[in-house]
Amino acid sequence: MFQEFRKFIARGNVLDLAVGVIIGAAFGRIVTSLTESIIMPLIAAVFGDVDFSNYFIRLGPVPKDFSGNATNFAELKAAGVPVLGYGDFLTQLVDFLIIAAALFLLLKTVNRVLDEMQERQKSTADSSKSPELPTDPQLDVLKQILAELKKGERPGT
Repeated sequence: MFQEFRKFIARGNVLDLAVGVIIGAAFGRIVTSLTESIIMPLIAAVFGDVDFSNYFIRLGPVPKDFSGNATNFAELKAAGVPVLGYGDFLTQLVDFLIIAAALFLLLKTVNRVLDEMQERQKSTADSSKSPELPTDPQLDVLKQILAELKKGERPGT
């Protein structure tokens, strides 16, 4: 069983998947930073002070011992107040759309480059084939003579 497991892990697909997950997680952090540090401030500059993270609906009462800001989603959530954070959801949705668009553009570029490489290889392979030589009637006669000699007959008898 250990041998089978080792064989399974050593296969390229599992290792490729592990690398993909690690790179995907790092890419997700980059996109989150891009969203929070660049895109959301630009949206705020255009539409006013827009902070999606503080758009929420409080579903339950605020505890009496709560000392934070009752309009801050993160503080209410940390205090255990049930809140419906649709602003946070919108932020995550924007993150997802950015990731999806970036991956689409990346894969589109990679596929285009791979197609160009395949076309180049195909044209190189086609040009490297030796052209077929036309058959010479004398060559055909020589082939016939060789075949008759192999049979043990004398040519022309």
